[in-house]
Amino acid sequence: MPAALMYNLAYRRYNWYYNTIPQQHVDNRIMYWPRGKVWGGSSVLNAMIYIRGNASDFDRWEAEGAQGWSYAECLPYFKKAQCHELGETDYRGASGNLHVSRGKSGNPLHEVFLQAAQEAGYPLTDDVNGYQQEGVGRFEMTIHKGKRWSTSQAYLRPALSRNNLNIESRAHTTRILMNGKNAIGVEFEQNGSLHTVHAAKEVILCGGAINSPQLLLLSGIGPADHLKSLDIEPVVNLPGVGENLQDHLELQVQHRCKEPVTLYKAQWKFPHIMIGIGLKWFLTQKGWGAGCHMDTGGFIRSSADQKEPDIQWHFLPSALYDHGRKPADCHAYQLHAGTQQASSRGTIKLKSRNPRDYPLADPNYLSHPQDLIDLRQCIKLSREVLEQPSFMKYSDGELQPGVDCDTDEKLDRFIRKMVDTAYHPSCTCKMGSDSMAVTDSQGRVHETSGLRVVDASIMPSITNGNLNAPTIMMAEKCADMIRGLPPLPKSTAPAWKPQFPDRQRENNSSL
Repeated sequence: MPAALMYNLAYRRYNWYYNTIPQQHVDNRIMYWPRGKVWGGSSVLNAMIYIRGNASDFDRWEAEGAQGWSYAECLPYFKKAQCHELGETDYRGASGNLHVSRGKSGNPLHEVFLQAAQEAGYPLTDDVNGYQQEGVGRFEMTIHKGKRWSTSQAYLRPALSRNNLNIESRAHTTRILMNGKNAIGVEFEQNGSLHTVHAAKEVILCGGAINSPQLLLLSGIGPADHLKSLDIEPVVNLPGVGENLQDHLELQVQHRCKEPVTLYKAQWKFPHIMIGIGLKWFLTQKGWGAGCHMDTGGFIRSSADQKEPDIQWHFLPSALYDHGRKPADCHAYQLHAGTQQASSRGTIKLKSRNPRDYPLADPNYLSHPQDLIDLRQCIKLSREVLEQPSFMKYSDGELQPGVDCDTDEKLDRFIRKMVDTAYHPSCTCKMGSDSMAVTDSQGRVHETSGLRVVDASIMPSITNGNLNAPTIMMAEKCADMIRGLPPLPKSTAPAWKPQFPDRQRENNSSL
């Protein structure tokens, strides 16, 4: 049930339930990092928002050393993966495995948000995943016929009958088997016993930005000094393994709502309503249970100095706290605002040689002073939109940060207290050819043979937006590389550029 995403996101059954180490620049808070512990990984926990990123993200990847990963070369694989309900265009695919649809909650506050953002001077874009990302518009989701469409549903389950596929569940990989610098298999623990499996061609890691570097390190591939400190014999000294950790941070600006049009009653305080929502979904896969309710959002620039969007908005006709575990006690709505190109960099390191010990995740949030300035701007720009005339019928005052949070110093205190992850750790085994690159442009681990990584960890830098869509694109593109197939022809579809690049927003000449 798409609307039940908070249950998977906040509880342990399908979730590794990671936490960061105390974050020095965020009031020493320990930050919660959910990760999928089930077929389909984190696509079973996420909010199902389908965002590809900005065209410039992929051109930047190529400039950073990931040859063959320009926007023109990535767009064909976005299309290949996608089965969009609106059909094929120069930007959308219609015959892929991944079903993508537009939000259909019908909540009137979504239209109010789009109108208010335009009143504030931001353009309306028809498709944030198409020609024009910048502006506000209707978001897309990996939801099909009222159900979550995870990568397991899209790719794995349809392949279960293949003779060349074997799946081991509840199997915890402990290390890569190496013969010198050649990967020859993996060792895994299952039901209390160790097992090995050998590779005829390659070992391919798809553990994500936490577990792929963890497994490389456990196998002796990584910074030699770190490995030696844990009595792990270095096999390959690759200083970039676990480095370059990047993530998105976000905050919520909230308003009380005068009108009873929010999701306030769709929570545990009103069990009879929740039961009705659940029954309708189980019987018809329709109603409030059939969507994630973040039907609208946008991408804007934080200042006139930015040439591409660096802030993402998600609008939600509800107010939630602590990763959805605490709902507001009144009718309210919120605008999620997050920076997309933070300057801070973190690390994934081993706690010990024990594969069962969670690695030490240190995103090093807000270690760069510009990141705090950018988050402060997120709040200011979000407040401006929520105070536009279209919201006056609905707004009953600001809940969070609150009207008394009216100086930069107070905003900074609020940010350190309330900012949190948008669940997008990445870039810890980055592609490239520089001294900190872990893989080449085909995901092959440097200075090894028979070993490849294919997941968000090989991104050279983080993209603008949610990471599920670009990660699936990367898997499609790497699959052709693994099979020795030629890449799909480059796209010639253009990408939008602002008419007034010296303005913070397109439709207001004074800003």
